[in-house]
Amino acid sequence: MDLNQKQIEILETAEKLFADNGFDGTSVRQISKVADINIAMISYYFGSKEKLLEALLVYRMSDFRMQLESVISKSKPHLEILDDIINFIVKRIHRNRRTHKIINFEFSNGTRQIDFNLYLEQKKQNLKVIEAFVKTGQNKGVFTNNVNIQLLTTTILGTYFHFYYNKKYYKNLMNLEDDASIEHYVHNELTQHIQTTIKALLTYEN
Repeated sequence: MDLNQKQIEILETAEKLFADNGFDGTSVRQISKVADINIAMISYYFGSKEKLLEALLVYRMSDFRMQLESVISKSKPHLEILDDIINFIVKRIHRNRRTHKIINFEFSNGTRQIDFNLYLEQKKQNLKVIEAFVKTGQNKGVFTNNVNIQLLTTTILGTYFHFYYNKKYYKNLMNLEDDASIEHYVHNELTQHIQTTIKALLTYEN
């Protein structure tokens, strides 16, 4: 997806406003004001607020598969690559958590006229990359054959978002004092926990 710098600024501004105020609670006028751009330019680039959201989803997904394939292509044992995959995914969703928040809300809104087809197709293609990696590991005897590959990313995302959307609880439970402590926990203890969980699913024989 080829975008100029101003288009990227508009998308990133919209992302923050959508996440903070909701899609309905954000106007194109607000986006133009915060992005410091003429409102007509947003219409010129994206056409409508719905099309702007569609472009945001594609923008955030556009380079995921390329980076994922790069992680998988490294000459390492499968279990080490698996750790690298999980580390990459957690960092990615943590960085783009605003977009995921928007997607989760808008995707469940049956009245919204937003085209998710391209976004869903990209997700399917990304899953195929992970499936190919797991099946290679299964063929080599590293991973068990008795695993639901489709639910692996669900487990990763679900664990992360349960933690992140319950930050207040976990901050109190684990004495995480500030945002820096949260960041450290996500990229260390939480990531390691997810790595251990996914490796157990892929190597445990029922």
